[in-house]
Amino acid sequence: MNTAEAVHAWIHGWAVSRGAAEPVPTAWGFTVDVGLPGHVLRHVLPAADEAAVRKITENAAAPGVWLKAPSPPDMLESWLGPGWSLAGGPGFLMSAPTHPARGEEASPAVAEGYRLDTWTRAGLTRALVRSADGAFAARGQVAVTGPTCVVDQVETDPAHQRRGLGRLLMHTLVGAAARQGATTGVLVATPEGRALYETAGWRVLAPLTGAVRN
Repeated sequence: MNTAEAVHAWIHGWAVSRGAAEPVPTAWGFTVDVGLPGHVLRHVLPAADEAAVRKITENAAAPGVWLKAPSPPDMLESWLGPGWSLAGGPGFLMSAPTHPARGEEASPAVAEGYRLDTWTRAGLTRALVRSADGAFAARGQVAVTGPTCVVDQVETDPAHQRRGLGRLLMHTLVGAAARQGATTGVLVATPEGRALYETAGWRVLAPLTGAVRN
């Protein structure tokens, strides 16, 4: 899977994961209506296209418009129009195979004192880990769109890190996607998450940087 294909898969799965509108193809990539305060819509570019970034950011006057492009932060920042700034921190577009056998592998044991629950609705599987007293410990979700899936919103509470919960979540989510027919996974990682995903066999395809109209 190349970068453009991964961006295509990611934005379609991201829209399912976040309950956003169907991505609409545009001259520069895709536009998605998100409909949240401070995040009204987002433009997503499948390539580091300076001309497209300049055109979008020079013409988008309303606040709450976002843009994502597979380019390093310093490069994207140099292309932004007035009123725009980088947002969301550095990101890494990553991919890995999710062959059907992944759905049959035994899941890692849940650490003592924790409980894992999962549920699936309309192509979206969520996983939640709670401690013995019911407190939030970790979560994640995966959206399946045909042969690809997008892992999203994986996080572990700082008080519960280094107990294998992130690895447990990834195995659970990828396995669920594989059982639904997904053969390739895509995600966008933070610098901290990148290390976890790389140990699980994911590879970086490109940086993916965000910007917002303030």
